[in-house]
Parts: sequence; C-alpha cells; structure tokens
Amino acid sequence: MRNSILLVLLAGAALAQHKDVPFANGIPVAPQGLANRPLPKLPMEFDTGEGQRIRVVAVTNELQYPFSAAFLPDGAMLVTERTGHLRIIRNGVLDPKPVVGGPECFYAGQSGLPGAVHGYMDVALHPHFAENHFIYLTYTKPIDAKRRVAALARAVWDGHALTGTRDIFVADGSGPARIVFGRDNTIYMTVSGSRPDDAQNPDTDGGKVLRLRDDGTIPKDNPFAGQTGHKPEVFTLGHRNSLGLALRPGTDEIWQNENGPNGGDEINVLKPGANYGWPIVSLGRTYQGPWQSERPRHDGYEPPVVYWMPAIAVSGMTFYTGDKLPKWKGDLFVGSLRTGEIPGTGHIERILFNEKMEELRRESLLTELRQRIRDVRQGPDGYLYVLTDANPGAVLRIEPAQ
Repeated sequence: MRNSILLVLLAGAALAQHKDVPFANGIPVAPQGLANRPLPKLPMEFDTGEGQRIRVVAVTNELQYPFSAAFLPDGAMLVTERTGHLRIIRNGVLDPKPVVGGPECFYAGQSGLPGAVHGYMDVALHPHFAENHFIYLTYTKPIDAKRRVAALARAVWDGHALTGTRDIFVADGSGPARIVFGRDNTIYMTVSGSRPDDAQNPDTDGGKVLRLRDDGTIPKDNPFAGQTGHKPEVFTLGHRNSLGLALRPGTDEIWQNENGPNGGDEINVLKPGANYGWPIVSLGRTYQGPWQSERPRHDGYEPPVVYWMPAIAVSGMTFYTGDKLPKWKGDLFVGSLRTGEIPGTGHIERILFNEKMEELRRESLLTELRQRIRDVRQGPDGYLYVLTDANPGAVLRIEPAQ
C-alpha cells in the first residue's frame, strides 16, 4: 500500500513538473543554462573518432551573424552577414569595411527567435567565374511595409566591389534561401515554407527547392514546366525549412537538408518532381510533444537518407574532398545550431557512408565550443571552414594537429 501511494505521489510530482514548463507562442521556452557561451580561447585540439587529431583555429571573430561563405580564385573568402553586409577576408585578415554594391535587404535582428533568418543569406560563385566574374547572393527583399520575400541577385565582382547588381529571381515566399550550382550550371535554390500550406501547394515557391538557369529564367526541362497550377521553377516540394544544399562530388545528385520541428531533421537526395512529405509526414514530433504525423513514416513520399531524432537544427552542409584531413575524405559535414531544443549545444556532424551512400556512422564534432554552427565549407587549401551564428561571429578553420 505504501509503495502504491509513493508511486502515485511520484507520478503526480512528475506530471506537475511537466505542466509547469513555460510556453511562448505555443512553443516550450528553451532553458538557458548552456546558452550564450563565448567562444573559448583558440586554438584548441581535439581527438576524433577516426583517429584523426584536429586543431581548430579562429580566422576572425569580428563578424555579425555570418551565414555563408565562398572562396575567390585568389584564396580570399567572401562571407555574408545577416545584417545585410558582404565581408571579405584576405590572407587571414578581415577587411574592416563591408564590400559595397550589394542589394538593399530587410533585417529584423534576432527578434528573440534564434531560428529567424533575414538579411543576406547565401553566396556562390558562378562555375565559370574566371570568365564572367558573376557572384550570386540570396537575401530578404522588402516588398512593402509588411511583406518580405526571398530573392536571388547576381552581380559582377571587380576585385573590390559588386557592380551591376540586379535581381534575377524573386520568390513568392520568404525565409532562408540556400543555393548551389548543379553540374549543368543550373541553380538550385531553397525557399522555406512561410505559410503552413505552402509546402504541398505546387503553385507557390514556399517549402520548395527551385531550379533556375544562371540568368534566373526557368529551364524548359523542369518537372512542372507547362503544367497548369504549378510554378514552373519548382523542382521538388514538401520541404520545411531548408538550410543546406550540396552537390555530391562526381555525380549530378543535389543533396538537401531541412529542419523538422522537435525532431525529424532530414537529408534528402533530390529527384525531379518528387514530394518529400512535409507537413503530411515527418519523423519528428511537434514542439508541443505529439508526433507531427500519426504514422511517423514516409509511405507514399520520398524518404530521407539521414534523419535526426531529436533535432540538431541542421544548417550548412558540404562533402569533404580534400587531402589535408585524409581520414574524412568523402564524408558529409553538416552544421548544427542546437540539439534537442537546448541552446548552447551546436556542433558539426560528420557522416560516413558506404559505397552505396548508406549511412554507416556519424560523429559529433566541436561540441565543446558550444556554438551555433551556421555553415561549413571546404576551402581551396583543403581545410574545413566553419561559421558560428553569433555576434561576434567567427570563422574557424579545422586543420590537422601537428
């Protein structure tokens, strides 16, 4: 009898604890015990799962919420800031003045929402940059006092500034927008679903991956081109918030990642016209706790090749093809903004695949830094470069420990 009473009391206490979890706008308020930690003193060295000891160096720690990076042929590094600036790092030194000539954007600040993304986002060089000097930027374009959308701009790099900048595509949706060039020089562009019904509506850009020519026009061989009630630029649909795109080396495959709610982050291989299920199916839970879908499976929709439960808030993504970190060659690296809805748990995930691109194992890296990781890129020097989503934000370099 006493044991039964004790169990009832314990259950009641647990239930009361769960009832006391604070909510804001229908989402549990995240605990702050690990949040807002400054970047530790660098360099630091770490052992890794494959027996490869690494050294992490800070290239700069003077950026404001960096989002993405691209490398110029001379080794200089262009970095976008969500505040609406494009910065350049030459010979390891950040130019104190932003690059001029970029598009005017909308930036609302953090607004108390760690996932909110406005301002400048992705940056990429044209595959034939040596001949045409084209640079591409995605950014938040203000339409009027209330509407903001994702836009793709193209400019010419003159060695110091952007010139001739103009929009070549303006989406009808907002939110984060990543871009990557395919092997045929077409542009793949993500547009997050700003409205709940966007992802399954083929006549909107939200919740989609788009495919464009390098001048922003629509390829005639897009899967929905010429179909009534379908946006011709849409390549795939059924996506949530997509923050990573990568071309798998040696193939035509475009790999895409997207954030689930509380779980169900995914990596997908994009197929023309395919539907990836959001919000009808998901391998994650809602922020309130219940499963997003009654059956957390992907029956009838394209399944992911990798997924996370709990969510790690996936961000930038790249395949490593260099020789400086040989035990990681061929592996996929994915940024993480936080794990399991706990701030201060950002890191990098390294995923190893077999010859059929089936996942064998994954490893969490740089967890000790407790930083939100916004992007990870391979540099022309064969090292990995990491951007932290903070103010001040850093560019970190991962190199082999000597």
